[in-house]
Parts: sequence; structure tokens; C-alpha cells
Amino acid sequence: MTGPELPDAAEVRARYEVTDRAAPYLRVNFISSLDGAATHDGLSGGLGDAADRLVFDTLRMFTDLILVGAGTVRAEGYGGIRLDADAVAWRIAHGLPEQPPVAIVSGRLDLDPAHPVFTRAATRPLVVTHGGAPAGKRTALAEVADVLVCGEASVDHALMLTTLAERGYPQVLCEGGPSLFGSLLAADLVDELCLTLAPLLESGRAPRIAGAPEASPRPMRLAHAIPAGSTLLLRYLRPRTVG
Repeated sequence: MTGPELPDAAEVRARYEVTDRAAPYLRVNFISSLDGAATHDGLSGGLGDAADRLVFDTLRMFTDLILVGAGTVRAEGYGGIRLDADAVAWRIAHGLPEQPPVAIVSGRLDLDPAHPVFTRAATRPLVVTHGGAPAGKRTALAEVADVLVCGEASVDHALMLTTLAERGYPQVLCEGGPSLFGSLLAADLVDELCLTLAPLLESGRAPRIAGAPEASPRPMRLAHAIPAGSTLLLRYLRPRTVG
């Protein structure tokens, strides 16, 4: 341990690394309070600590692409995503581009092209939408991002992941929010859930980590549980998934 509550970074890397990088793989990362709240004061970051941040940064280092819903970009204050020097060095040593791009999923395209997620990005972002999205907004966003049309009247999430893999992004890390996670669950596309269990009882009306639409129960297999003080770092895989 590097401190009384923080796991060793090398151990965390070893425990979360995926061995088969060529196969399409969707990993979802969330934090939750003990009583199931996904946010504190409206933000998931309000639940986090240094151990959660270590996992958060490690998963970003491993991924080909970061997937996030437009609402989360607005609510969580996403700016230009840039990994630190150690993460960049790891990626270069493993034959990956220095920085992973972010792909933003939005049906209404209610996104400002001047938002920092576009203007401060280290790598040109992507926007995933559908054929019925406003044409004018698609044109405006195409100036600052690659716009992918996946689906006719709504985003086809299976087609989205196939399209991303074909563009060279088989390893996808979804950082939320609950609506996007719920849609991915409904489409039975989630291979892994990384869940930090924060030692808090939140109560109130905070959402849970997966929102509508409802999905059938999905059995998962516990790969590890790493205690970090009173925080618990959990990794769950689909039963067919080999980590």
C-alpha cells in the first residue's frame, strides 16, 4: 500500500487490465453510495476519493475510447480529456495512441461546439447520433468532431459499438451517465462493470447508476474486490468474459 487507504498503482493496473485487446469490449465505470445513490449534490464526483480516482485514471489509460452521454458531459463539467505523462508513456509502450478520444452519445445534439470537451480536446472527439437528429446541429458539430450516424430514429447502440470497433476502437470505456448505461444494458452490450462502493449513506432522490429503459436481469461474475480503507473497488464481468 502506498498509504493507509490507497492501493498500489501497479497492483491496480494488473487487476484491471484486459488481456485480449483486439476483441470488442465494453467496460462501464461508476461509483455508488452504500444505499445506491449515483451522485452527491448532483455529481458523481462528489462520491469519489483518491482510490476511486486511481481506478478512474487507470481505466482511461487502458481504453481505446471514452464513451459518455451528452447529459453527463454537461453536468460533470467535462473538458478536454488529457492523460498524464505516466499514462501516456504506458500507452506508447503498448502501441496505443498517446490520448484516447471521447465519443459523446446524443440523440438531440444539444451540444455547444464551443464546449471545452471539443475545444480543449487532445484528440478530435466523436459524436454519436441518429438519422433523425437536427441536420443543422450535425453540420455545426462536424466542424469540431467526427459525427457518426448509428440508427434511423434513435441511436442503435449495438451498431454504435460495431462502428467504433471498425474505426479502430474495440476497447470502449463508458463513464455514464445512468441513461446511457441503462440503454446499453437493455441492448445486452455490457461486458464489464467497474464499481466503486463509496462508504456513504446518501439517501435523498439521487439516481441509481443505471436508468431507464428497464432491462432483464444480467448475471455478473465477481472478478475482484479491493478494499481501500472503507472504500471498496469492485470489478464484475459477464460470465462468458475472460479478463
